[in-house]
Amino acid sequence: MTETDRRTFVAGAALAGVAASAAPAVAQGTKPTTAAAAAYPKPPFPVQRQPWPGLASKMNPRPDHGEQSYKGSGRLAGKKALITGGDSGIGRAAAIAYAREGADVAINYLPAEEPDAREVVELIRAAGRKAVAIPGDLRNEGFCRQLVQQAAAQLGGLDILVNNAARQQTRPDIASISSQDFDDTMKTNVYAPFWLTKAAVERMGAGGVIINTSSEQASDPSPDIVDYALTRAAVLNFTKAMAKQLAAKGIRVNAVAPGPFWTPLQVSGGATPEKQQTFGKSSPLGRPGQPAEIAGLYVSAADPSNSFSTGQIFGATGGGGQPA
Repeated sequence: MTETDRRTFVAGAALAGVAASAAPAVAQGTKPTTAAAAAYPKPPFPVQRQPWPGLASKMNPRPDHGEQSYKGSGRLAGKKALITGGDSGIGRAAAIAYAREGADVAINYLPAEEPDAREVVELIRAAGRKAVAIPGDLRNEGFCRQLVQQAAAQLGGLDILVNNAARQQTRPDIASISSQDFDDTMKTNVYAPFWLTKAAVERMGAGGVIINTSSEQASDPSPDIVDYALTRAAVLNFTKAMAKQLAAKGIRVNAVAPGPFWTPLQVSGGATPEKQQTFGKSSPLGRPGQPAEIAGLYVSAADPSNSFSTGQIFGATGGGGQPA
């Protein structure tokens, strides 16, 4: 089997696997309709545990990242984007959408997430765009600088930075949060976006866009993920401050604030087994969101036609509260 044949086979297998396991099954080339979205899985969900950081390919049910449903219209044609946490979950959905909107995409992920990352690379290539995979740990400042440098070099520039990767580990009380836990969460969720933004701004010109992932936890924190919620509030504040600071350079900074979304974050320590079973049930829609349902917000936040939108918070909470 040639390398080209292998890539075609892997891409086809990835698409077919999602089509068979994601609900609902949506015809390729169409976006989910309201009726189709209503068929997405609702709790109760089977209890499942994976070691951090977890793989989407091993989740039950497997998340829908838009592999079969997202169809682009050239909104990001010619753009060069770097997405952290691009192997699975919301980052994967954004990577697929960006590629189908005409962008070349670099994704970052932890080495343990390589199986999921390979699928994303093939999906980006299947859309006819350049894919760059750069594994590494965002808790390291030197690597963050290197990541931006490599992405820009291999993509031929950098127009969009999506700070999406995050760490979330449930702990029953503050006494159970070790200093190492706290440090790892802060470095992944706050330090890394700071380091990456600093490096990206050096390479971005007017028209550049930085998009941060926050959360409804920024304003309505759950008591068992105190450190995670703290970081989401910090990211929201960081977004608003940087939007003001970078406006003169013509660089826009926005954030997306999800509610409950079905991603590996939940099954790799981010939620207790009890929470997993009922995950998303308390939202007005009665279920968690699928990553495919939020990808469009990352596209809108980066779309040049929305050139007056900076310092904005794009929310998708299934009817829940929206951080301001």
